[in-house]
Amino acid sequence: MAETSDSIVHTATGSHGAGALYVVATPIGNLDDISARAVATLKMVDLIAAEDTRHSARLLAHLGVRAPLLSLHDHNERARAEQLGERIARGERVALISDAGTPLISDPGYRLVNWLRERGLAVIPLPGACALITALSAAGLPTDRFRFEGFLPAKRGARRAALEALRRERATLAFYESPHRIEETLEDLAEAFGERRVVLARELTKRFETFLDGDALGLLARMREDPDQARGEFVVMVEGAAEQTGESGEVDGEALLAALAESGVGVKQAAAVAARLLGGRKQEWYARAQSLKEGER
Repeated sequence: MAETSDSIVHTATGSHGAGALYVVATPIGNLDDISARAVATLKMVDLIAAEDTRHSARLLAHLGVRAPLLSLHDHNERARAEQLGERIARGERVALISDAGTPLISDPGYRLVNWLRERGLAVIPLPGACALITALSAAGLPTDRFRFEGFLPAKRGARRAALEALRRERATLAFYESPHRIEETLEDLAEAFGERRVVLARELTKRFETFLDGDALGLLARMREDPDQARGEFVVMVEGAAEQTGESGEVDGEALLAALAESGVGVKQAAAVAARLLGGRKQEWYARAQSLKEGER
């Protein structure tokens, strides 16, 4: 049975008067992709925390939302988490949005959500647009298993080491990349993965939405022939490695740290890359990287 508009609003708001954080997905391009529940929630909350308040103000004006805005980004999230958490604990309803798509997916919000969860306060997710899932759904690559790595390291040595560490991963690999680094990233993908299939999704849900399919060097050549293909934000997807007998497909931590060191990556950054790729605490990886460095002296 289809929900009525009243039931949509009731589901969105939860218990009357109860404080909560609503994690609201917003469009990644096409404004029609926002859900009725998301609009109802944004009109109901007392406050909206946004990554870029000027950017989000345009969307909210389009939707007829008049709730006050407060910035929440990478540089102020730690302080904002406590500030917003205290307001929610007093019964206020706060929405969290990012510039586009689902908050926390390579966007701010983790510290705030974690702060609230640790204190037993309500966090209510509203599903919606996500560039990663949108791209995977139309790429034609296997999606029964995929590994999302967010943005690759900006420095070339660290980026190449990170890709090399993923060379034996059999799941489909997915990354976000910016237009000013996409050509360098394709060069590094070619070095790490050879002729393996790569799919690039750009300008998703917008007028010039494009999927480019081929190997990394072929896509790079196409991009250089037509510079317009380097415009927009990218989701980069790479075919997983073929299964090979006798290979576990697992990344060796010591080998990764050694490769990063050989590429000139500092101990602190190497620890951050290792923690992101392999899990574990940065402090532990820092100690291992420092020990490896001292052992080479």
